[in-house]
Amino acid sequence: MTAVREAIVLPLLLLTVVLLGGLEPGAVNPWTAASPFSLLLAMLLLAALVRSGAVAPDRLMRSSRSILANANGCVVLVALFAACAQLLHMLIPRSGLPALLIGIVLFLLLVNTLAADPDRPRMLRSLGVIIGSAFVLKFVILAALADAGGGRTRRVLVALFDVATLGWVTQAPLHPAAGYIAFFAALLFLIAVAALPRRSSDSTAMVSSRSAGL
Repeated sequence: MTAVREAIVLPLLLLTVVLLGGLEPGAVNPWTAASPFSLLLAMLLLAALVRSGAVAPDRLMRSSRSILANANGCVVLVALFAACAQLLHMLIPRSGLPALLIGIVLFLLLVNTLAADPDRPRMLRSLGVIIGSAFVLKFVILAALADAGGGRTRRVLVALFDVATLGWVTQAPLHPAAGYIAFFAALLFLIAVAALPRRSSDSTAMVSSRSAGL
């Protein structure tokens, strides 16, 4: 990995995701920090990335590197964790039954991914599916249900469904720019993860041999 990618490109991408992940256009507070549950999900995601070899912390921080290089590697790892937390925070609805259901689904998916011990290509594919599914649920399906400009039939069905679920499904309408911001943040995050320093083939072979010995 080049010094430019490690020192400039990766921190810039990840910190941009952190900034965009907390944006809530049209809200009273235009930026919110990640929730404690999002921090838990971020820990699971970061552990899965390390376990799969998608990111190799030893290539960012080790005794053979200079103090400045290790400090920069620490910035990348901290920014990666913050980006994971803020992106997941953005993808989870703010209240009601959808927040509970999507939060549980994301938790189970990440736990299952961590337990499956995937390699890097499978991890990247799984991450794309997880992020894409959460994006569609919140910014396409739930946003369509909350759209007050729909037809009369749609409004009647949504009202009946809302009564049947005691108001736990209906969400506050999202700002028109929210979906575009989330899509751009998710895309930047996937690009940043793909650009992270991966585990080398020698390290992978060593891990595989140790696993086989166990």
